[in-house]
Amino acid sequence: MNQPAAQDPRPAPSQLPAKPQYVLALDQGTSSSRAILFDHAGNVVHLAQREFRQYYPHPGHVEHDPYEIWQSQLAVAHQVLAEAGIAASQVRAIGITNQRETTVLWDRKTGEPVGRALVWQDRRTAPMCEALQAAGHGELFRDKTGLIIDAYFSGTKLRWMLDNIEGARARAQRGELAFGTVDSWLIWQLTDGKRHVTDVSNASRTMLFNIHSFAWDDALLALLDIPHALLPEVVASSGEVARTAARLFGMPIPIAGIAGDQQAATFGQACLAPGMAKNTYGTGCFLLMNTGTQPVTSRNRLLTTIGWQYHGQTQYCLEGGVFMGGATIQWLRDGLKIINSAPEAEALARQCDDTGGVVLVPAFAGLGAPHWDAFARGTLVGMTRGTGRPQIARAALESIALQSVDVLEAMQKDAGIALAELRVDGGASRSDLLMQMQADLLGTPVVRPRVTETTALGAAYLAGLATGYWSDLAQIAQQWQVERRFEPNLSADARGHRLARWHRAVERARDWAREDDAGVGHG
Repeated sequence: MNQPAAQDPRPAPSQLPAKPQYVLALDQGTSSSRAILFDHAGNVVHLAQREFRQYYPHPGHVEHDPYEIWQSQLAVAHQVLAEAGIAASQVRAIGITNQRETTVLWDRKTGEPVGRALVWQDRRTAPMCEALQAAGHGELFRDKTGLIIDAYFSGTKLRWMLDNIEGARARAQRGELAFGTVDSWLIWQLTDGKRHVTDVSNASRTMLFNIHSFAWDDALLALLDIPHALLPEVVASSGEVARTAARLFGMPIPIAGIAGDQQAATFGQACLAPGMAKNTYGTGCFLLMNTGTQPVTSRNRLLTTIGWQYHGQTQYCLEGGVFMGGATIQWLRDGLKIINSAPEAEALARQCDDTGGVVLVPAFAGLGAPHWDAFARGTLVGMTRGTGRPQIARAALESIALQSVDVLEAMQKDAGIALAELRVDGGASRSDLLMQMQADLLGTPVVRPRVTETTALGAAYLAGLATGYWSDLAQIAQQWQVERRFEPNLSADARGHRLARWHRAVERARDWAREDDAGVGHG
């Protein structure tokens, strides 16, 4: 008699539970590259991070090696998947967010950079910017790009590279070179050179892009003598633009979200309605306020910038940048060597109740918004024989908050909106003391979310929305949750006194390096 066939106890493939899906955010920052996996609830599943080298060849010059950026970013992408035990097939999409304005120039055929990247902090083109301003071009740039002429942005950095790297201009005119901000460089590498793109948020930071017509501006390109052939295609912030080369992860993965780091953080903070604002406390501090679908022209020396483009709609923001945020704490560690690690700054500052009248203006790379003084320099004033490490540490933390107050007060004037609260993120936002200082000096509640990796989360959301992983903006807003709220508890008089003292110190820091640049004042 025939025996019945043995039953396979394993479920048929169709009965197997589907493996969970994730979104991978590549967060390429100023000092490190990170890769973060997010689940459907917007929670961090796993994170990998790798620092890379900073180059300071001359005072005011800041450079990165583009290959170190790429290699560190690819390494952490592999690391985060391996450590989390997640296959490439479980990654629904990749979102990319990046340090903005940093300028990369490379050979289209070989992919070789023609030199180091000029970092957003690099000030070498300050004289060029002054000349453009003196020639009366400030209004033209402001009207078309929403930006102030400053060495911060990519346009003059690219012009400098074309003028100072041997053979670069001739090669650019022959169409042999490609320019990009870091998002473009990463996508070029991720696709083996098949895609040369940037999104509207990054394009809007170059000083070359018309934020009204959404196109590279021929008049500005002519003024800076930059060949159009260098430039990437501009795409929406949310939408599949490419797939990774199969060799990198074993299979192609959609690249579906791109945004400059501060716009991504604003999106990740769910600042989706006009009047909502956030501050990211990273290497610098970057404050953005959503102003809706129409650009608001600043009368207080802030920037008008594109926030993101999603489902055919463009959202605009007002922005102010503070150059020295967390970098001020790094200076305490690496320059003064009064702390061994960043978290020690808060513990040291708590050893005193106030700064004893000491004020630090950390204008080590000039002053950003709303002052825009490339010649300002770091200043420490008000010291007495009683000044010690605790007072200087406290003054350093206060300086981060005070710089942010200047920007936010200008922002509220421009927008005609009183800020209801300030949402915060970034590494230094984990400091309870700094966040309380910020609430006190601003006179407005400061709110820290449960997920502080909002820059990477914003890139993930943009990619996930494009691929159906998340359904709509309402779902994004619903997932945002408060971890802690800091209420101001400083009197109006005390707050006014602190701000007045700060502004006196700022005046002493301003315009300091101009004599040095003229060859005077070396003693």
